[in-house]
Amino acid sequence: MLKFDIIKSKGLMRAGVIHTPHGDIKTPAFVGAATKSTVKALTMKEMRDLGSQAILANTYHLILAPGPELIKKAGGLAEFSSWHGPTFTDSGGFQIFSLPDVKITEDGVKFKSYLSGDKFEMTPESSMQAQWAIGADIHMAFDHLAKSESYDDMEEAMDRTHRWLERCKKEHDKLSKEYEKEQYLYAVVQGGNFDNLRAKSAEFCKNIEPDGFGIGGVFVADGMAEMLKTVNGILPECKPRHLLGMGQEPIDLFVGAEHGCDTFDCVAPTRMARNGTLYTLDGRVNIKNAKFKEDFTPLDPECDCECCQNYTRAYLHHLFKSDEITAKVLASIHNEHFVVKTVDKIRDSILNDTFEEYRNNFLARYYNTK
Repeated sequence: MLKFDIIKSKGLMRAGVIHTPHGDIKTPAFVGAATKSTVKALTMKEMRDLGSQAILANTYHLILAPGPELIKKAGGLAEFSSWHGPTFTDSGGFQIFSLPDVKITEDGVKFKSYLSGDKFEMTPESSMQAQWAIGADIHMAFDHLAKSESYDDMEEAMDRTHRWLERCKKEHDKLSKEYEKEQYLYAVVQGGNFDNLRAKSAEFCKNIEPDGFGIGGVFVADGMAEMLKTVNGILPECKPRHLLGMGQEPIDLFVGAEHGCDTFDCVAPTRMARNGTLYTLDGRVNIKNAKFKEDFTPLDPECDCECCQNYTRAYLHHLFKSDEITAKVLASIHNEHFVVKTVDKIRDSILNDTFEEYRNNFLARYYNTK
């Protein structure tokens, strides 16, 4: 069983430590989205330097290239990527079900590679086989993404996710006897914005007895608090919970942590950075705007990242306007650091009983509501 120690809790909110074969994760924590075994525009050293504790890769993308078997030969995801810290993989179900030509059956899904045109099939069993070969410390069960946000589609997707979870768990248990390394399975709770479906899914996933839980199908913070109250009120307190794909907005992180989530991942911070949209304590800025052309102040004077400590807004503006690769690197360092450190401070505030004060002050300043 994956070891998870809760150091302090208040209601659903908690601070703890997840112990993995590649090291500990102090929670709550933001996990870097290393989709293809890399966080775009950043090296693993830069990820370590900015304070990241763990990375999450995408199984779908790694199946297409370079392939799970090559990563296995390299010694697993951590060794292959030179991360050497805790690692996650998601199943890639979100990306697969978003493809225009995916064919879905009860057995699994069939799709074509956007890289080569080759045909692929993924089932719950093959997803587990691929994730074990990739060798992340924690991997997600293969789940079914709903066709729409309607109740019927959400219920259908949830029910299939549950049937697939049973198959994932069976294959996971089988593979755990074949591999020498420890790897852990998270069940994925589905149900959209429907409280009764979320409750049903949480109960089902709990009874499967996985090592932890992913909470999927969440796209906006609206309604997230009530959904998490339902889900995390049912899931066992002693196991970690990962909020999948959330962290584009700081409020997502505060709502998630307050209502019992331990880890988060999202591609948005670096995606926005590459387009020139940067976080500051006073809200987002578009560094490409003309007003920054002669602004010789740091991007965020209170930030201690490499970007803010060494470069000005005018310089960043110049780099983006000149389409320099360095622009994407520095901006990505800053945005990833901003989100990682925000969650680290959430953790500190839980430990020292100042969460409400920190949350209120941060959000009022960030969204300019003081």
